Amino acid sequence: MNTDLQQQFIRDLLTESFEGLDRYDQAILHLEQHTAGDDTLNDIFRVVHTLKGTAGCLGFHQITKIAHVGENLLDALRNQQLAFSPNIAAVLLRLSDALRSLLQAIETTGRDEAAVDPDLVTDLEALRNTLTSPAEKSAPPPSVSGNSLPASALPTFESVSPADLPLSADEFAAASLLNQPAATPPAPAFNQGWGLFDDEPAPAPTAAPAATPATTAPVASATTPATAHTTPAVHTTSPSSSSAAHASSHTNHSTVRVDVALLDKLMNLVGELVLSRNQLVQLSQTRNVAPRALNDVAQRFNLITSELQEGVMKTRMQPIGGVWGKFPRIVRDVARELGKQVRLEMVGATTELDRTVIESIRDPLTHIIRNSIDHGIESPERRLAAGKSAEGHILMRAYHEGGQVNIEIIDDGAGLNLARIRQKAVEKNLISAADAAALSDREATNLIFLPGFSTAEKITNVSGRGVGMDVVKTNIEKIGGSVDVSSTLGQGTTLKIKIPLTLAIVPALIVRASGERFAIPQVSLLELLRLEGQAAADALEKVYDSPVFRLRGNLLPLVFLHRELKLKPPADDTALNIVVLQADQRSFGLVVDAVCDTEEIVVKPLGKHLKGLPIYAGATIMGDGRVALILDALGLAQHARVLSENPDRARTFAATENAAASSAARSQLLLFSLPGRPRLALPLDQAARLEEFPASAVESSAGREAVQYRGQILPLLRLARFLPGSSAATSDADGPLRVIVYRKSGHSVGIIVGQIHDIIEHTLDLQPGSQTSGLLGSTVVQGKITDLVDVAAVLQAAGFTSVRAA
Repeated sequence: MNTDLQQQFIRDLLTESFEGLDRYDQAILHLEQHTAGDDTLNDIFRVVHTLKGTAGCLGFHQITKIAHVGENLLDALRNQQLAFSPNIAAVLLRLSDALRSLLQAIETTGRDEAAVDPDLVTDLEALRNTLTSPAEKSAPPPSVSGNSLPASALPTFESVSPADLPLSADEFAAASLLNQPAATPPAPAFNQGWGLFDDEPAPAPTAAPAATPATTAPVASATTPATAHTTPAVHTTSPSSSSAAHASSHTNHSTVRVDVALLDKLMNLVGELVLSRNQLVQLSQTRNVAPRALNDVAQRFNLITSELQEGVMKTRMQPIGGVWGKFPRIVRDVARELGKQVRLEMVGATTELDRTVIESIRDPLTHIIRNSIDHGIESPERRLAAGKSAEGHILMRAYHEGGQVNIEIIDDGAGLNLARIRQKAVEKNLISAADAAALSDREATNLIFLPGFSTAEKITNVSGRGVGMDVVKTNIEKIGGSVDVSSTLGQGTTLKIKIPLTLAIVPALIVRASGERFAIPQVSLLELLRLEGQAAADALEKVYDSPVFRLRGNLLPLVFLHRELKLKPPADDTALNIVVLQADQRSFGLVVDAVCDTEEIVVKPLGKHLKGLPIYAGATIMGDGRVALILDALGLAQHARVLSENPDRARTFAATENAAASSAARSQLLLFSLPGRPRLALPLDQAARLEEFPASAVESSAGREAVQYRGQILPLLRLARFLPGSSAATSDADGPLRVIVYRKSGHSVGIIVGQIHDIIEHTLDLQPGSQTSGLLGSTVVQGKITDLVDVAAVLQAAGFTSVRAA
């Protein structure tokens, strides 16, 4: 066989087998908890049978032998000669571990040679011999056939060296598979099928399985009659070994499943791209090209490349269920090791992520699940004493929100004991006793992410070494994500992870500092602020000798980019441009010289000289060919020490914010107008963004006006149509549309208004006016009566029930 072709077959074997064993494990766990079903047993049998047949064709005889013994036991279960039991489930899971170990050996060494459970085959055969069918037990031994002759009756052939054969090296290597010990093959291949197409062999005669144990040597010695019907002891694989093997069973696979319809779409787009290229080549050879013609080709190129980019990115998107598939097995093993009862529930397994991101979250999620079982879920006795059910519950949930994927791991265990966490941190010399006493509850909770921190009393296979949650935080932050923990003592813990959808192409805000351009991923961006003249000078305050800005009553730490990067200060400092970023669940303002534009950037890794700088996440090449560095919000915040305030500074910030909160309650209002209604207002927290669109950008979607906005469809609502006394025309026919983007629970609507005037702080004293639909009431703002819009009522009148209900 051609070497390249054989390697391709081996890669296919590994990919299909690892996926099949994941399904096998899930099916075994399902049978443990539910009534056995024929379909489930058939699926389990098919996985083992397919693996045996394919491995046999490729010469991996160790896998073939072990799989054949397991297949015999599964066949007895399918024929209802054996009843499924916890003992059988445990042995079948050991079979999965053994096959997975051999496949990993093939992946690394090319041979199916690995240390597997030495008692596995014996236990499989012993269970197979414990038949419940009387007919099976009383059946006479079958006559000896040509397929069951003892090895001594077979002639012995001498080995022949390659030099004595008229064969090439490749041909001899393929033929040498025949020169193996004749170790009692399974049933004839033509009767069983090759296992290449998930085929299923025809049911064997009832008397045939009785001879099977004799044909499975030399894997294990034959059992004596005294032990043939004895149920084997269950060997419990330690979670540290089985879970680790299970977790690493998908290392560096170079294949990915892609929908054929998506490939067809990409092919069509490539065809369109070729046509556009031909048009561009033709224009380049034409003198005096009309600008309109060149502009048309450029727009077409832009549209096609955008769709092509979106399609290619979809080929990398994989459901997160591919990662979650291993967790039921891990939960089972760890819970049994610790003597606990745990039920795992998974919601949102079809949520898609870039495969690079998926590979990056495997280990962090494994650490979290193991910690939830070990430190979170109590023993059945303690749970019953606390008034809970004996069985603990862990919920894993994934969903898209705001261009990111949220993953939540929620348990109903004991929760975090903050007093104990503080004590352990002091005992391990991670912080001083004075600092521990000064920590807020949130800061005390974050102590679990410190390297070396553990509350375990002794080191076990599951925990105690202080390596786990710090790895979780580090690995998640490496891919631009964040981790947040909330807990209630005695009720449970919720750990929330936010990660980007993809790491290859990301939308970013381009800013300028000291003449240099930098990119900030929009996933970290909250809002933009610009203050000019005296307002900029008055806006800066100092708290504990650190610059801050009071944003809607909250203190926002400021970081000046040119100072952190030791660049020249700006020549013009009369304006203050603040980019509000979020890092580690905290907000801070990054002061830059100018805000340029938003672009989709291709992330390039940094060279070895800059790789160790935490303030940079990578680099990108701009449209003019120059390189711009990508800023890492978390690394920048840590470098500027806005996330690691000392206790005195933290108390100063808290006291200042409490003083602000104790003052008269003031609301921020967005002032705008409509034709016929010159004074309208909206609470600023209901306006996600203020945008302006050309009238030509308005299209139709599902019978509504809409525009394309940040890669999505933004439905539009003309507010004037739902407020009595307003003119239907909100702007000139060719003029821009001023839009307030309203967002709630992941749904967005663009509210078209006339003019946007100002944002003010105002002590809200709302006077109910007439019962006009769409208005909450009226108040006096800047000496003029101003109507406050009831957005929920307007959305209901316009039929946007999903946004209103959210």
